[in-house]
Amino acid sequence: MQPQFERLTDDQWEVMKVFLNWQRKRKHDLREVLNAILWITRTGCQWRNLDSNFPPWKSVYYYFETWGKKGILEQMCQTINMTERIQLERSPDPSLLIVDSQSVKLSPMIFEDRGIDGNKKVNGRKRQILVDVIGRIWAAEVHAANQHDSIGGLPLLENLQVRMPCLEKIMADKSYRGTFAQAVEKMGFSFEVPKREDGTKGFVVEAKRWVVERTIAWLNFFRRVVVDYEHTTRSSVSFILLANISMVIWRIDYLML
Repeated sequence: MQPQFERLTDDQWEVMKVFLNWQRKRKHDLREVLNAILWITRTGCQWRNLDSNFPPWKSVYYYFETWGKKGILEQMCQTINMTERIQLERSPDPSLLIVDSQSVKLSPMIFEDRGIDGNKKVNGRKRQILVDVIGRIWAAEVHAANQHDSIGGLPLLENLQVRMPCLEKIMADKSYRGTFAQAVEKMGFSFEVPKREDGTKGFVVEAKRWVVERTIAWLNFFRRVVVDYEHTTRSSVSFILLANISMVIWRIDYLML
């Protein structure tokens, strides 16, 4: 991971621009628009305080909203995940996914989708992520923190059979038993909760599940997602995907493309 924000290189832009209608003549350079969005993701800056070296914040925000609504950010995220997996000599689509949640504080004066996670003592929202064995985010969902994991994680399974034809198993902790586990098995996947050895107490590193915990820790490098500042959960999901994009684009070997 880069120690600080850096603009997209020529090679990185060549990969990213295929997802955007970059050939059309525009007032603002889409490459700089994407740089601005990635900069906000990393620094946590307010839209209105966007650095003057980037295009005007209203234009940048327009593209952020448009790309999020149309699923372009999700498509971008999944495609570069597949690219990295291929370079690591893995199958493009994962056969195993791991799910977990994280409760985060919600910015004051925002009341949409707010709740209290009584277990974590957090007043805000809960984010759910699906990651593969190398920790890349393939899907994300955000909802009020008082909603149970087993219910709140169901949107992660939408169209999963189509999007990931190689998927065989989903792992999670015991909070996903019940509704979520039943939905997973109904789709034809196996569901597994890692078991502790008898007699163990306190913190234990669970097989494979530590990967998703590491990914959640990686999100702390992106100040826009350390606290949820978004009025809509869709924007929250977009910034989680952008954080993953920011990590992966610096790990791809562009000479191999």
